[in-house]
Amino acid sequence: MVSLGRTGLDVFPLCLGGNVFGWTADEPQSRAVLDAYAEAGGNFIDTANSYLIEHGRSETILGRWMHDRGNRDQIVLATKVGGGRDPRFRNLRPETIESEAHASLERLQTDRIDLYYAHHDDRETPLEESLRAFDALVREGAVRHIAASNYSPERLTAALSLQRELGLAEFTVLQPHYNLVERDFEHTLAPIADAWDLAVLPYYALASGFLTGKYRPGGAPVESARAKVAGGYLAKGGAATLEALDQVAAVRQTTVAAVALAWLRTRPHVAAPIASARTTQQLDQILPAAKLDLTPAEAGLLSG
Repeated sequence: MVSLGRTGLDVFPLCLGGNVFGWTADEPQSRAVLDAYAEAGGNFIDTANSYLIEHGRSETILGRWMHDRGNRDQIVLATKVGGGRDPRFRNLRPETIESEAHASLERLQTDRIDLYYAHHDDRETPLEESLRAFDALVREGAVRHIAASNYSPERLTAALSLQRELGLAEFTVLQPHYNLVERDFEHTLAPIADAWDLAVLPYYALASGFLTGKYRPGGAPVESARAKVAGGYLAKGGAATLEALDQVAAVRQTTVAAVALAWLRTRPHVAAPIASARTTQQLDQILPAAKLDLTPAEAGLLSG
């Protein structure tokens, strides 16, 4: 287990993403993945009210699983508000934050959310109003800690400064888009994570599946909802990254996906990369990352 920054929570060093639950993985498949993750020692699961085809579907599946397994107290549970395509929910108005938090609690069949994210920034709602609504949830005990995702550096700094100035509950965790082939974070948000001591939980940690190694130059087409995005990395120099991953994976006798995730674990402030799996076979490809500690030389080779 690793410490999740200033939250005091101890989490498995690989966070299981719930974005596939109810989308590319039906409920029985999702439950099989959740069972296998928990059996491997995993305790950290990330979902959102807006995942994905049906509002709240991922949360509902996860809530039923925790209820049936009786393991809520063993799970560190993260969910979000303010995302999705539906304008009724894609905002951070105080009434949306309050109502959606309690709707998430009902779907998840729990009395508290361990980590509650502002999924996307909302520039139409005054920042103070949104932050006070998050603070109210912490004060009432519905939420233990709050976090941010998809904020610009300027807006994240403004939010953190305002929280501290007003004595409100602070964002202690940041969930950015970050992986071996998407590294803007290092120049934009990483300095803020350092200055404000934010734990970092990267999403798209496997670059929509590209960093699993299944997309290769001249390889057979892959049937996946994310194939177009993932395959596009080949046109951006991704083949060289795959070569480095192959080299490390061969030496360490593990999977390419595990090496890609382990590289993120070497980065400053990263507590646990987030990765999802449709099947237990896919889960087997990523679980070794939790115990794989790369050497500085290996991390340097991958960094390029």
